[in-house]
Amino acid sequence: MTTTIYLFRNDLRLVDLPGLAAAAANGPVLPVYILDEESAGERAPGGASRWWLHHSLQALAADIAASGGQLVLRRGDTASCLRELVEASGAGAIHFSRSYTPWETALEQQLRTQFDSTARVKRFPGCLLHEPDSISNQAGEPFKVFTPFWRHCRRQQEPGQPLRAPVDIAWAEAPDRCDSLADWGLQPQQPDWAAHWKTLWTPGTTGARRTLEHFLRHGIGNYASGRDHPAEEATSRLSPHLRFGEISPREVWHKARELAARNPQRQEQVDKFLSELGWREFSYHLLYHFPTLPEQPFKAQFAAFPWLGNQSQLRAWQRGQTGYPVVDAGMRELWQTGYMHNRIRMVTASFLTKHLLIHWQAGERWFWDTLVDADPASNTCSWQWVAGSGADAAPYFRIFNPVAQGEKFDAGGDYVRHWVPEIASLPDRWLHRPWEAPAEALKEAGVVLGTTYPLPMVDHREAREAALAAYQAIRSG
Repeated sequence: MTTTIYLFRNDLRLVDLPGLAAAAANGPVLPVYILDEESAGERAPGGASRWWLHHSLQALAADIAASGGQLVLRRGDTASCLRELVEASGAGAIHFSRSYTPWETALEQQLRTQFDSTARVKRFPGCLLHEPDSISNQAGEPFKVFTPFWRHCRRQQEPGQPLRAPVDIAWAEAPDRCDSLADWGLQPQQPDWAAHWKTLWTPGTTGARRTLEHFLRHGIGNYASGRDHPAEEATSRLSPHLRFGEISPREVWHKARELAARNPQRQEQVDKFLSELGWREFSYHLLYHFPTLPEQPFKAQFAAFPWLGNQSQLRAWQRGQTGYPVVDAGMRELWQTGYMHNRIRMVTASFLTKHLLIHWQAGERWFWDTLVDADPASNTCSWQWVAGSGADAAPYFRIFNPVAQGEKFDAGGDYVRHWVPEIASLPDRWLHRPWEAPAEALKEAGVVLGTTYPLPMVDHREAREAALAAYQAIRSG
């Protein structure tokens, strides 16, 4: 029987892993995770993702230990680490789930070149519902617009049922040298800005399944409309679990479909939820077919866009000190929880790129460092979408009015009052536009604009006109 190294990547689970199931059927399995920050370059995990990764690996290691194995941890160049492990274990094969970023695709090819003569390298699906190279339009080209992409996907064969975890895996004996997770220093220390996150999140497969079950029981009934209101618990919060592969999209898909089959009145809500899985699929479809997306605008004319890059304004946006309450609430939620409501992500991203004319890459980098669900495909594609430079993008002249967004989607002010407590006592009428509040209302609420809460850093109307002028300049050019 041949020992197979199973290399965990963005699939930190034992359930519904075709590569692991195939390895277990052939003989002993050596479970390995390699933290390869050098190969990842700028896509090495950010601070919030490192916190999640630590706890997710901890959960995976516990699951493996419960069935008699030991997760082998190594830090360094993937090929070098695997070479040592192949020699130490005598492994004849290396299995892993396929990934789709440019650096991961290049790494997969490197591993095939270096190991196929000594240990057969085989990659498997497992991170998506549909492989990106299996979906194309009638001309055989990749889709560039979401709606026809998702319509085409829905016409394909239903995603297969998720595989169960292999029973009675014969785990190979771990080598003498294994890294300690604690030695990797993935968790913040001084200061420990994530000290309270364990009360907010439960990384790992158990936490992922509980999150999905809670959403399908309590959140999906009002999903289509409720998902736009940040104070409501109407979103799934599955994104970090999917990002780290603690639960497979096939399992999410079928659990949601089963709910709709039992409760037909939930069909519309389920379809809307599944379309959000579709956006994740579309993002990976784009990144796979257009690998320069993280560095270059999808729409070539945006290479000439006159971004301003004001660093003091960028820092104020990062700290939630823009003077626009709904924007500031979102940025503070992000910093304090590692998460931001999706509607507010669009509002804050629009404010940075269209009110401040700061390059979308600056915002994308901040989200990459501060989001627990920082995903290389969704993060990049969503930022380009909001900036107007991406595929299927909203027209550039669609500029979110942060006041109107707050008044529409946080009409009762619960979201803003929670995250921006210094203006919580303002009446609803002035909460999203405190600079227009009468002096008496400000005094009663204990608000001193410019002191206890900032004045707006830009005027919405003037900023909108400047953004449209910049857009017109690249169109004319």
